Amino acid sequence: MSKPKVLISDKMDPNAARIFEERGCDVDVKPGMTPDELKAVIGQYDGLAIRSATKVTKDILEAADNLKVVGRAGIGVDNVDIPAASAKGVVVMNTPFGNSITTAEHAIAMMFALAREIPAANTRTQAGEWPKNDFMGVEVTGKTLGLIGAGNIGSIVASRALGLRMKVVAYDPFLTEERAIEMGVEKADLDTLLAKADFITLHTPLTDETRNILSAENLAKTKKGVRIVNCARGGLIDEAALAEALDSGQVAGAALDVFQTEPAKDSPLFGKPNFICTPHLGASTTEAQVNVALQVAEQMADYLVNGGVTNALNMPSLSAEEAPKLKPYMKLAENLGSLVGQLAHGNLTKISIEREGAAAELSGKPIEGAVLAGLMRCYSDTVNMVNAPYLAKERGLDVRSIRHEKEGAYNTLIRVTVGTEQGDRSVAGTLFGADAPRLVEMFGVGIEAELSGDMLYIVNEDAPGFIGRIGTLLGENGINIGTFHLGRRQAGGEAVLLLSVDAPIPPEVVKAACALEGVKVVMPLAF
Repeated sequence: MSKPKVLISDKMDPNAARIFEERGCDVDVKPGMTPDELKAVIGQYDGLAIRSATKVTKDILEAADNLKVVGRAGIGVDNVDIPAASAKGVVVMNTPFGNSITTAEHAIAMMFALAREIPAANTRTQAGEWPKNDFMGVEVTGKTLGLIGAGNIGSIVASRALGLRMKVVAYDPFLTEERAIEMGVEKADLDTLLAKADFITLHTPLTDETRNILSAENLAKTKKGVRIVNCARGGLIDEAALAEALDSGQVAGAALDVFQTEPAKDSPLFGKPNFICTPHLGASTTEAQVNVALQVAEQMADYLVNGGVTNALNMPSLSAEEAPKLKPYMKLAENLGSLVGQLAHGNLTKISIEREGAAAELSGKPIEGAVLAGLMRCYSDTVNMVNAPYLAKERGLDVRSIRHEKEGAYNTLIRVTVGTEQGDRSVAGTLFGADAPRLVEMFGVGIEAELSGDMLYIVNEDAPGFIGRIGTLLGENGINIGTFHLGRRQAGGEAVLLLSVDAPIPPEVVKAACALEGVKVVMPLAF
């Protein structure tokens, strides 16, 4: 089996390449490629490791026939077309914790620089002046810090601010009361924060909800003389409105490490005496650059070699330790999805994925992804766990995941039910031993079978002689039967037959089987 092949297309700590190699990957380091050069070679690689310079566009992804994962050494993935990657079945990972401390420290440094007007004082002192009386700063001790975004970086900033004897008020829709108490901050809505804060720092991603969160309207709601720091994302602040607020004195000072357009060659903020800025240095420390490079290499190698998924933005996380345990369940789930997809007639409208017993204790998202991958394979031959949910949503499929704590007839069970124009259709399976997936129920009929290779599904009237007739038909056409599985609702009623065969069954044999006495449905299957 050939090793996964990874391309590092941006400048990165050399230890990243070493980690890839140690963990079983071949790696090429080619920083500085043009988009056309990258497009020409990307089809050779299973993984692409980047920083901010490489743009992973839809055009690049369309040429990436073998690509399985893109890893961003850093937090922001603005340079990756995530919807296009999802549609292509490519996992997109980032390293959200590798530069958290560095970014948080930069925000604190910017706050101090604002409070004591250090940049301007430095410039004039080095120019030969001694402007001791021109710079009257403010203390941070006892002041209120308004934290917009209380995630990983925001929580570190809060910790540092509390150590400086500041009060911290936090606005974050995902911040619970329990977490706020644990952090030692006051949870508040945005208007309350704006009214209370002496300093405001932003630590939120740029989304439709957060774009211009400090708009002209919201800047007007701030306490007069507030100082604002943004080391998160450009676009969170309306820069023109901030310039006006600086001129009017509503905002006493602002410090930005990020801008709406980067590189920032021109800005209405430039030249303001109460404005300081840095060129997106939040993650620029030696420690942070080493950390994110090593982290992205470890994450990508775990995925390519072991199936572990960490810090993915378009599929559920699955640690390298969990992957082996979940592997047989995911195989079972994928087979059940494939089975119900091949057998269900009409347009599918909904799907429910139920887990009972031991299966209920496992992470549901990977199992859901595997079911959808099997189901969506009826519609696309390039489907996988990454793009299957995307394809299901595109088709308007209502997906529900249900967990039952009770244990039924089986120690562990996964049931997949789809809604069709003809009604609901359900299949269920379990594991024999620890790793042998088995079908145990199909459309309400108990039947035990291994789903693999080429198979033939038949519904017939339960009557003597039928097994002989189907066996004779297949034998006369040179088709060898591997396994033979029977189930029925009741004696003399409807019976189900599931055969595994050594080769695909030709259409003319399927047609002949349909003509046998008592046959209602004949359908070839493939797994």
